Amino acid sequence: MQNVYSVGQVNAYIKSMFTQDYVLRRIYVKGEISNCKYHTSGHIYFSLKDESGTIACVMFASARKGLAFSMKNGQQVIVLGTVNVYERDGRYQLYASEIILDGAGLLYEKFEALKRELEEMGMFAPEYKQPIPRFIHRLGVVTAPTGAAIRDIIQVSKRRNPGIEIILYPALVQGEGAAESVAKGIRMLDDYGVDLMIVGRGGGSIEDLWAFNEEITARAIFNCRTPVISAVGHETDTTIADYVADLRAPTPSAAAELAVADLRSVQADVCRQSQQLQEAMLRKLWDVREKAAGRERILRMLGPDGQIREKRMRLLDAQERMSRCMEEKLQACRQETQQRAHRLGQGMEERHRDLCHRMKLYIEKMKGLSPLNRLDQGYSYTSDLQGKKVTQISQVKAGDLLQIFVSDGRILAEVKQTERHETKP
Repeated sequence: MQNVYSVGQVNAYIKSMFTQDYVLRRIYVKGEISNCKYHTSGHIYFSLKDESGTIACVMFASARKGLAFSMKNGQQVIVLGTVNVYERDGRYQLYASEIILDGAGLLYEKFEALKRELEEMGMFAPEYKQPIPRFIHRLGVVTAPTGAAIRDIIQVSKRRNPGIEIILYPALVQGEGAAESVAKGIRMLDDYGVDLMIVGRGGGSIEDLWAFNEEITARAIFNCRTPVISAVGHETDTTIADYVADLRAPTPSAAAELAVADLRSVQADVCRQSQQLQEAMLRKLWDVREKAAGRERILRMLGPDGQIREKRMRLLDAQERMSRCMEEKLQACRQETQQRAHRLGQGMEERHRDLCHRMKLYIEKMKGLSPLNRLDQGYSYTSDLQGKKVTQISQVKAGDLLQIFVSDGRILAEVKQTERHETKP
């Protein structure tokens, strides 16, 4: 036996064949719903059948946002999805991404074709979207003059801003000529000069909403100079107008809430921002005061008074350290002297007596050399008035005043005459 494969290998091989088939990646299947079950996880399990066969189908919860109706057994539908193999059970099934009721299939194909065409032309590009003004005075509305849509828009707008001015263009929103009527209303309100425009209607089938899937409506919205909010049908309804408009609202009431600012909310926001501004100003003022106080302290530290105080403190510290060092040094010297005296002992006393004896001899000799003793012996000391010593007659002349110092005072004398004599050898 050759080429024996496991069940898993066979299932994987079959799945790869399904994956490689381009037709099965995106296919429309038409049939009747049977065995429909809504699972608690949000997934929908059902089968599609016709007179010739049945195929198992599943729509995951992530794809249900595009489902516009509640599925029931017996309904004729068209399912868009991918056919693939579930390896664990070895069976294939249709993984649905979109489901529409049969009868709307042709319109849906037309919708998809126009959508692709306008998208390729760039009419859905975000760079062409105009910003929605936050505060408006004049609101334009293109919708039917009767019905829930206009009542909801007026009620919500007036509740949010009683002073808002609403200008209605009564357009046909369903049937023959509806698309032309909607496009004309957009152009007229744009020329009239409104701040913002709401274009839409209430819910209905795809046929009822078809006026907002026409190219003439899409071009009127794209060429409008006034920002446009689309509000067509319910939240699950999507039209070409939603893609072209500057903003899509799920319902007409939601469009009014997006278009008209709530004055109470604005007032509360202003009060909150005013309080936040005051708190920010107080914090800023406190920070500035703290910085000023810090700079003032720095200036005081760097000023002359601060410098003097700092230098004075340093000087006191230095004096204290110097006194302490001197005291320690003196204490060390005293200890060293005491130790030396203790070592020298008696020999030091003898040297002291000898030193005293020598000092007495020196004193006697100094007394013999003292000028005072010479004066006592009859000698004198002569100088001029400036205190300069006079030892020769050449230093004076007749009439000069001299000072003569003797043992008990000073004699002031005048020179009368000088005589030179030869010094004996």
